[in-house]
Amino acid sequence: MRTQVAIIGAGPSGLLLGQLLSRAGIANVVIERQSAEYVLGRIRAGVLEQVCVDLLDEAGVGARMHREGLVHGGFEMLFRGRRHRIDMHGLTGGKNVMVYGQTEVTRDLMDARSAAGSPTVYSAANVAVHDFDTAQPYVTYDTDGPQGRQSHRLDCDIIAGCDGYHGVCRASVPRSAITEYEKVYPFGWLGILADVPPVSHELIYANTERGFALCSMRSPTRSRYYVQCALTDSVDAWSDEAFWKELRSRLDPQAREQLVTGPSIEKSIAPLRSFVAEPMRFGRLFLAGDAAHIVPPTGAKGLNLAATDVKYLSSALIEFFQEHSSAGIDHYSERCLRRVWKAERFSWWFTSLMHRFPDTAGFGQKVQEAELDYLVHSEAASRSLAENYVGLPLNFGE
Repeated sequence: MRTQVAIIGAGPSGLLLGQLLSRAGIANVVIERQSAEYVLGRIRAGVLEQVCVDLLDEAGVGARMHREGLVHGGFEMLFRGRRHRIDMHGLTGGKNVMVYGQTEVTRDLMDARSAAGSPTVYSAANVAVHDFDTAQPYVTYDTDGPQGRQSHRLDCDIIAGCDGYHGVCRASVPRSAITEYEKVYPFGWLGILADVPPVSHELIYANTERGFALCSMRSPTRSRYYVQCALTDSVDAWSDEAFWKELRSRLDPQAREQLVTGPSIEKSIAPLRSFVAEPMRFGRLFLAGDAAHIVPPTGAKGLNLAATDVKYLSSALIEFFQEHSSAGIDHYSERCLRRVWKAERFSWWFTSLMHRFPDTAGFGQKVQEAELDYLVHSEAASRSLAENYVGLPLNFGE
């Protein structure tokens, strides 16, 4: 079998890339090691920057997002027991973010790919990428069917590695050809999803002496809440009752009164890390999304960074196949990394500001509170926060 672009990974970045290429008439096959049901069962981010919203519209999958998503023009910062609103819309000249779960983005992209009849292979085993340092790369994988396990070879012109942090694509690059930067944070996020109305119509980011908390939502009737926890904690040690009690202790009096609790429908602990792999291109292999970079979720940049990678990559590949120009793909890594490191900086700064670190108690906590006090009362500082939160323009700094 042959195609123009082999896309490894059927998460939102791989599916979005496939959708944009298909609409441009470029043949592609998506290969995913997990089942479709597993991919849709992953609970991930839910805040989309305007750049991401525009890209989903460009891909023709934005209709349900606009019907069901929640447009937010601000968010609240809670410290010293009081909330302070950051007016993103006013501070950035009218920009907003969209609250719409990553699971729903993935579902919309899956439905569009299925409707178009574009080929997707789920539950692929032993996926491997070959000869990507030549002009004839190919992918091998196995599938299980009625006649047992079968081996397949997919020849292609380009391999797009959209298979996440633990995927095969980055791992296949020779260690001497790649540089990795990583920071692991000494805590995690315990998250809970529940069918209860949100405590506030906008997100609340809380800095408290007990640790960080985030009040978010997926819809007017479904809420997503997080509390900072120890890396040694286990989900089994946290009952729903214990979670709600801890969350309530980190909120202001009004939010405590308005908090509606209920049984969790999903509960998990996510470790926090910052990670970047350079470069993002290796011959005919291109990395995108979590395969190349990870950000702590504090700044809501993970999915949005993946989307901008896909924007750069799809434009470069369309130019490569339709205009026979390599200019776009030659500059792909440089363009992506310039934006990636700005997002890494913001996510690191926001995480450092809002969380309790082992040495935060006492002096450290007071310094955090002083910086937060300056942040919410300085228009220049608030504008910088808002500008980064809604997302920098695609051509920022170019």
